[in-house]
Amino acid sequence: MNKTLKRILIGIGAVIAIIVLIAVGFGLKMKSELKNMHVVETKEIIQNAFAIKDSFVNMFLVRDSDNYVAIDAGTDIKVIRAELTKLNIDSTKVLAVLLTHGDGDHTAALTLFKNANVYMARDEEQMINGKTAKMLFIHNSISRKDYKLLDDKQILTVSKTKIVCIATPGHTPGSMSYLINDSLLFVGDAFSLKNNKIDKANSFFSKDMKTAIHSLKYIAGLPKAKYIFTAHTGYTASYKNAMTSWDKIKE
Repeated sequence: MNKTLKRILIGIGAVIAIIVLIAVGFGLKMKSELKNMHVVETKEIIQNAFAIKDSFVNMFLVRDSDNYVAIDAGTDIKVIRAELTKLNIDSTKVLAVLLTHGDGDHTAALTLFKNANVYMARDEEQMINGKTAKMLFIHNSISRKDYKLLDDKQILTVSKTKIVCIATPGHTPGSMSYLINDSLLFVGDAFSLKNNKIDKANSFFSKDMKTAIHSLKYIAGLPKAKYIFTAHTGYTASYKNAMTSWDKIKE
């Protein structure tokens, strides 16, 4: 074996070793972060609002007469189907799915909701069409291509359900929160809850923490909001109490 070929093989081996080490480190860090997530068991949380547990993430449903509006769509379609069955909820009764963002743990069951329109923020489209990577060479994609795009402060009405769309970028460029019927605030991964207080988004999974913290200003003064629902850290029944120290959160 000549010296040049030997150097090339050594170089390739070193690159492979570095990639393996990075992958292992990433996997261990992810496992550690997932352990810190605390989600709500599948149940009716309050009248006409339901949590669906899917491993380390919650999706939610808001009932409108005989129909539903879903917030996100979980990480495993089989789990979502089974959890809906526990609550005797027919997936064909879901009229809309509001995506807080396009990560895979929020979009897996989209095809289950055959009669639902799918909505997401206009600024999030770049995350699912290949334009912007989630991290390194990892890109998001979703199973539905018939989605509709939303703008900040847009008001959407689904049946009798009023939805205010609030841009809360940071976790992803197009993270969006939804205020439903002026009282139920769904924030996805834009923020977290800690001891029933609003806290910053998970920094390991977020693209831009400075922007994420700035987005808190958008939801800090909603006059009629009562509840906050997060995707990975549960919910609080006191919006007012949760927001008392938002301005002290640092990067």
